Amino acid sequence: MNAIRNNIPNAITSLNLFFGCMACIAALSNGCLIAPYIVAFWFIALSAIADFLDGLVARLLHAVSAIGKELDSLADLVSFGLAPALILYSMMPNDGPWAVFALLLPVFGALRLARFNVDTNQATTFTGLPIPANAIFWIGFTDWYYHQPDCPVWIVLLLIVVLSLLMVCPLRMFSLKMHNLSSLKQNWAQYLQIVATVAFVVLLGLPGLAAAIALYVLLSIIKREK
Repeated sequence: MNAIRNNIPNAITSLNLFFGCMACIAALSNGCLIAPYIVAFWFIALSAIADFLDGLVARLLHAVSAIGKELDSLADLVSFGLAPALILYSMMPNDGPWAVFALLLPVFGALRLARFNVDTNQATTFTGLPIPANAIFWIGFTDWYYHQPDCPVWIVLLLIVVLSLLMVCPLRMFSLKMHNLSSLKQNWAQYLQIVATVAFVVLLGLPGLAAAIALYVLLSIIKREK
């Protein structure tokens, strides 16, 4: 029974990886009645749910393990690094080498996750942009980009470089986990981030997610300075 209990979180993490692989397939598919990138978005969303649940279940069952941590990072790399990159790759002009630059995202995402696995100081804050936040940004941006065929490619390349560097930069970024919910002074950035994200999505739709991540970076910089 202990073996079954201990592997339940890993099974959920494997679902994260499975949905991430499905997102990659959808991103490169052209034979779907719905826009392929929308299908990929849904699979990434399912990956995010599994990513949230595996840690929660592991703590509830007291089944946290080193293997689970490594498996989680491997799944996150596919679901939140490679899948968004392939969505972007499929949308970029294919008459030049520019689309390949989208693959910088999983490369830097791997560096980000490798550092996270050996860093014991990222329990309540993060060093660099978390890779799920990278996926959230690109879901918002690619939804906008799909409807803006005249967007200059240099803007996309610049954003690829910026997001890649943000994942490995030394900037300390806050977590949305709040241990003292009543402390507005301590959690002002978290509350503002949540309210603003909802407002952005209501007003802008999916592109509001990209604006939310831009705000997250800005608030992390401000919070660090205080």
